[in-house]
Amino acid sequence: MMNLKELHASCMQCHKCELSNGRTNVVFGEGNLKARVMFIGEGPGHDEDMQGRPFVGKAGQLLTKMIEAIDLKREDVYIANIVKCRPPNNRVPLPEEAEACLPYLRNQVAIIRPSILVCLGSTAARYVIDREMRITRDRGKWIDRGKFSIIGTYHPAALLRDPDKKREAWEDFKKIRDKYMSLNV
Repeated sequence: MMNLKELHASCMQCHKCELSNGRTNVVFGEGNLKARVMFIGEGPGHDEDMQGRPFVGKAGQLLTKMIEAIDLKREDVYIANIVKCRPPNNRVPLPEEAEACLPYLRNQVAIIRPSILVCLGSTAARYVIDREMRITRDRGKWIDRGKFSIIGTYHPAALLRDPDKKREAWEDFKKIRDKYMSLNV
């Protein structure tokens, strides 16, 4: 297994799928290398592609506020995506694009070794939890898999489009806070 620096270098040179042809920057991921909580999104948007950092646009600003609302800081967690390059027009990544990138994510998880994985949105939940997962049906349920506790919730971009979902997302984030607090007992 590579260390994170080697994995990062490998990812920066990746051309395993067509997404690499349209990227400005690879958005590898960032955060605390000893994080107990890892947030996983779908893929970079325009702002992320421009800056090479995950969740920096409006959805990212909301995610930061949500993280802070459960008494954590963005610096306490690690944030990554299923795909590391922006899909055209922010479309959902194609299965072959996600499959090409998943080894990077799996290695990030193996290196960081978080206890809690939070899947933001249905794409992340389908590739991390179960291909049949439906975020509106299955969000907020803990799945224990090996050393990981995994939960799916709404993507912050979905909350910006439909603020009525914020109450359910807040309930999910309170579960994340409680699970995190139980790790520190």
